[in-house]
Amino acid sequence: MSLPAATSRGRNLALLAALLGWMFDGMEMGLFPLVGRDALGEWLRDPLDPSRADKDSVSKWYGIIMACFLVGAATGGVVFGWLGDKIGRVRAMTVSVLLYSICSGLSALSQGPEQLAVLRFLGALGMGGEWALGVALVMEVWPNASRAWLAGWIGAFGNLGYTVCGGIALALGRVKADLPRWIESVGVPHDLAAALTANGNWRLLLLVGTVPALLTLFIRLLVPESEKWTKEKEAGKASHWAGRDLIGVLVGAAAALGIIALWAVSGLDLWVRVSGSLVGLAVVVFGYLTPARGYLSRCDLAPAAKRQTLERMLLAAGLSGVPLLATWAGLMWMYMWVNDLPGENVPAEVRRAWLQISSSIGAAIGCVVAAVVGGALGRRPVYAALCVLSLITMVGFYKLNTEYGPAFVLSAGLLGTISAAFYGWLPLYLPELFRTSVRATGQGFGFNFGRIIAAVGQLQMANLLAYFDKDYSQACAVVAGVYVVGLVLIAIAPETKGQPLPE
Repeated sequence: MSLPAATSRGRNLALLAALLGWMFDGMEMGLFPLVGRDALGEWLRDPLDPSRADKDSVSKWYGIIMACFLVGAATGGVVFGWLGDKIGRVRAMTVSVLLYSICSGLSALSQGPEQLAVLRFLGALGMGGEWALGVALVMEVWPNASRAWLAGWIGAFGNLGYTVCGGIALALGRVKADLPRWIESVGVPHDLAAALTANGNWRLLLLVGTVPALLTLFIRLLVPESEKWTKEKEAGKASHWAGRDLIGVLVGAAAALGIIALWAVSGLDLWVRVSGSLVGLAVVVFGYLTPARGYLSRCDLAPAAKRQTLERMLLAAGLSGVPLLATWAGLMWMYMWVNDLPGENVPAEVRRAWLQISSSIGAAIGCVVAAVVGGALGRRPVYAALCVLSLITMVGFYKLNTEYGPAFVLSAGLLGTISAAFYGWLPLYLPELFRTSVRATGQGFGFNFGRIIAAVGQLQMANLLAYFDKDYSQACAVVAGVYVVGLVLIAIAPETKGQPLPE
């Protein structure tokens, strides 16, 4: 039986569940950058030399699968945000964690890039939902004065998941010669053990993603529901959410996947792709806003308050989309780039593991610092400063590094510290934009729709790489220009420092 959220123990249990959920979210997001090249290289062989992977096909599918993951996370943020506002944060969170755990495990059984793309999309539904639900729950059960520190820990634990994932990959790489024998010793057939440990242990690493399923029992039995949401439900406001509104989300998700298809299919004219993408984005916005628009049409808020809610959802999407685009279309491609760099004679999977550990430790530090400084100095100036510093750091990282070594790994940590600090700032700011009755949906749309923006940008990496003759450093440095858009958006955003969460 769960404890009341108002008690100290109840608040601590809610925080613990959310922190663990975000850590496992980080693991889920960190898995594919580590294993993607090995998995795709197993399936996509060079027709002229079957002993080697086809680099162009690997890069293309790497971008497609990451785009599918981002679209799934965006869709999950809206769907589970809606579910959290309708049936409660805790019950919806339980379903979301279970979904991405199961799909991660099933991904290890993939037999081709198409299957892996589908399973990454489905798993991301739960991962995207857990972020919004956990933020809403923690911010509602803890005092207003704790918000800056809580936001920092939210971002830090998400990046701790990347660190754990990188550490597991590094440990498996160190004992890879003995792994098949150890796995066989517990009764696993020889052929299966060999498959699990082939090509950088990518199947074994994906199986690690099933571990979060254990968290669901803890969440369901012990974690208290938000009293703020409970009061909203007792007042009848939760009943304004309608299942039929999710049809719009399905239409939006279909449009987002259609955009991916436009850029994945060969032979289409550029104008067809660009015009189709613009139309698709308009459909996505309309579809993903359907649950919020339906709710607002049925509740008793003033027209000005309804309009403000929708405007803030769009603003939140833009503010989230800037760092998400830079992360997924810029920072995440360093895992592909690092394999091509000269330097120390280190296996590719070990290089990627050290890169992930360094950047995620830096990111965890940056999240805490950004949230605390944002709490002290104000949300707007800190976001603007992060945009400027991230632009400089990302361009410097890609233009100044020329070989793999300690300096490269440390500079990746610096890049993570600066560019991922937004993920400590966002859980501080986004909950402050929305009322309790629409908070999970509002911030779920805002943060996760930013992933749609990132997915569209991610799909352009193949074109950028082709333009720059497969030079990752040039292409990723260009992506950093998106931070200029962030400076424009934060100039029109409201300052919320010192204000309580809207009721």
